[in-house]
Amino acid sequence: MKNCEYQQIDPRALSVSPSTTRTGTGDTKVQRLRRKWEVFPGKNRFYCDGRIIVARQSGVLPLTLGLIVVTCGLFFAFDCPFLVEHLTVFIPVIGGVLFVFVVTALLQTSFTDPGILPRATPDEAADIEKQIDTSGSSTYRPPPRTREILINQQVVKLKYCFTCKMFRPPRTSHCSLCDNCVERFDHHCPWVGNCVGKRNYRFFYSFIISLSFLTSFIFGCVITHLTLRSQEEKGLVQAIQESPARYPFVVELVICFFSIWSVLGLSGFHTYLVASNLTTNEDIKGSWSSKRGAEDSGNPYSYNNIITNCCVTLCGPMPPSLIDRRGFLLSDEATPAASASEIELPPFMAKNDTHMEENCQDFALSCTA
Repeated sequence: MKNCEYQQIDPRALSVSPSTTRTGTGDTKVQRLRRKWEVFPGKNRFYCDGRIIVARQSGVLPLTLGLIVVTCGLFFAFDCPFLVEHLTVFIPVIGGVLFVFVVTALLQTSFTDPGILPRATPDEAADIEKQIDTSGSSTYRPPPRTREILINQQVVKLKYCFTCKMFRPPRTSHCSLCDNCVERFDHHCPWVGNCVGKRNYRFFYSFIISLSFLTSFIFGCVITHLTLRSQEEKGLVQAIQESPARYPFVVELVICFFSIWSVLGLSGFHTYLVASNLTTNEDIKGSWSSKRGAEDSGNPYSYNNIITNCCVTLCGPMPPSLIDRRGFLLSDEATPAASASEIELPPFMAKNDTHMEENCQDFALSCTA
């Protein structure tokens, strides 16, 4: 029997390039690199290649924008010409500036990352589980899912998020609608189609304040328009009936009357929150209320100064986004496992079945000779 020599196969010959694969016809197939927003685990929608982020349930946002545009359009079309002729040309200028400011603040609030925290990787989640698993005894007890830290000489509890697999930082909460942990979570606002958090709260506050001014301004101008027409006519009702803009009057008055009170109330409430350095979530839950006991009373994040609280909340530097939604995935994550038909075979395996069978027969005869 002859000695049969076996040649070691080079493992590199079986490797597959992560970015390119070769088909049976010899053509090279290039796989497109995917960005992180394409596999984002939260319930969000991305547009413009990940530059714009909104909540998946953002159907009320077009209604908000539509009400603002329709009301201002009627105001500029039917009220401004009369008021410019009888009062001043600055009325449409003021209205235009307020309109642009409101729409800009609304879009910034809706399309800005509110402060989403990235979820823990499997290795990070396993490490956290090891740290909190203190069940060394024979009788198993569930590990504690809270941690305590000290902020301004006050104990603050950090809760564990079972979805994001991490302990939430202070003032962070998990939004059930967006399925994300949001830093300095205030609330989820369906009117803007996004969560309101650390990175877009200043835009939300600017939106409701400017909207209060715009609504009050349009409401006052419509009342002034009706008053001036009633003085020229014999009465208010007759002035409305004989006016060519009687239907726009009704639409503007109804929208402004029912929205001005809610917008003004919301602006006042958030002004109180900004001055106290609180969030809506903390105020509703009464996190720092004195009714919860002397130990938990007092806001540890307040600077005990209204101006300082306002500057910290509204005028601080914009923190960077932590989810890196436009970044590329790593090669091992971006490229799925190649199928057997796409793997580039080494030369001795790339032959057809007939040649393979002949080679096997020759090899068997050489070994038994």
